Amino acid sequence: MIRSLIVLLALLVSQPAAAVGPGEQLDDPALEQRARDLSQELRCLVCQNQSIDDSDAPLAKDLRVLVRDRLQAGDTDAQVMDYIVDRYGEFVLLRPRLRAGTVVLWLTPLLVLLAGVVSVFVYIRRRQTASSDGTPPLSEAEQSRLEEIVMSREQERD
Repeated sequence: MIRSLIVLLALLVSQPAAAVGPGEQLDDPALEQRARDLSQELRCLVCQNQSIDDSDAPLAKDLRVLVRDRLQAGDTDAQVMDYIVDRYGEFVLLRPRLRAGTVVLWLTPLLVLLAGVVSVFVYIRRRQTASSDGTPPLSEAEQSRLEEIVMSREQERD
């Protein structure tokens, strides 16, 4: 029983700490949820692999406050995102928008997968053709004639 409690306590302690402080949270639960959803979509410019919702960096805190200020000012989610992107660039988005400049970013995984499938297909085809060079097997008559030739050559050597 005590071991279970210790394991449970260790699991609870090992959970990542919420970066959003109590002073940042909005009083309106619906508005706070919108802010949290938007914060999950924005990259911390310091950490770069975390959302601003998960980051403890001062810049991430500033961005979280900015998102909440824009929401309190009455902006829609799209307006908040556009404001942040206009200010910090497309890099701030964890999932970049599909545009002419980001098509390569979105298509690269598909192209790599396609290249891998084609490479495997070509490898298998080459391996099959290398194991059978395309000539049909000998008929029984041809096989017996070959054996006669080999036997006669062996007799000539002896």
